Amino acid sequence: MSEMLARVPGNIRPVPDAADATATRIGSLAVRALYREVALSPKPGLVSPADSGSHDDMDFRTFLRSLQSLRGYFPEITRLGVTAPDFEPLRQLGVAAEAKMLAATGGINTHRGAIFNIGLLCAAAGALAAEGAPLSAESVCAAVTGRWADAILGAANPAARSHGAEVARLYGCGGARREAADGFPAALEIGLPAYSTALDATGEPDHAAIQCLFALIAHLDDTNLLWRGGVEGLAYAQRLAREFLAEGGVLAAGWESRAQAIHTRFVARRLSPGGSADLLGVTLFLEGL
Repeated sequence: MSEMLARVPGNIRPVPDAADATATRIGSLAVRALYREVALSPKPGLVSPADSGSHDDMDFRTFLRSLQSLRGYFPEITRLGVTAPDFEPLRQLGVAAEAKMLAATGGINTHRGAIFNIGLLCAAAGALAAEGAPLSAESVCAAVTGRWADAILGAANPAARSHGAEVARLYGCGGARREAADGFPAALEIGLPAYSTALDATGEPDHAAIQCLFALIAHLDDTNLLWRGGVEGLAYAQRLAREFLAEGGVLAAGWESRAQAIHTRFVARRLSPGGSADLLGVTLFLEGL
């Protein structure tokens, strides 16, 4: 990215242009959202500072190493978005970011979903900012759909062996690519309303984020739950999340112990709602906008 040089007495100091400042700000929002997501506790079946949930191969420190490796990626893909690129340059940048993540984590996938989802949103935000358009959750999600929806779906590899791809073939669910191509409706229609309502009622951002996560688990056909537990595991997880919300969720007294009990039951079945966690990260990023 080009920089303007401002001469000051005794030295020459680089001053970022407006696009760099925007990219830095949006990249910071992305990293902050992902840190907030992993730092939450209790989260059913998921990694937190308290424990590793249903995962034997990663812990909170693994996520911190992963996030550190991605600090440059989110500003970079925002800057790339300023140039209004086709999907392929974005995909290539994401592939490079994934390689850095895997190197940092010893081959463990911690943030592949975020590289894809939030990377696209950052690029869309960069494109809108370059046009002088206002940035909002709705406008950025619409920009992803309007600019890259067909390419997102067309880039799916029929022979891909990822868990999400296999689950999509087995159960006919759309997964992350369909969610992105459609403009992240789960984040806009489920995640953000649940978060905003809980935040207004409690004044606690972390409580609101947990309420948001349970709302997403209750409604999503989470491909990670399907991979680990099949249709039965997904239905079990959704039922527990709906019961938690029906009892008032984080607005009810004693919610922490109920959430912790659900976490224990998820771990006993080795269930991990990774797709819902990815969309929680998306929701927190959009809320930051």
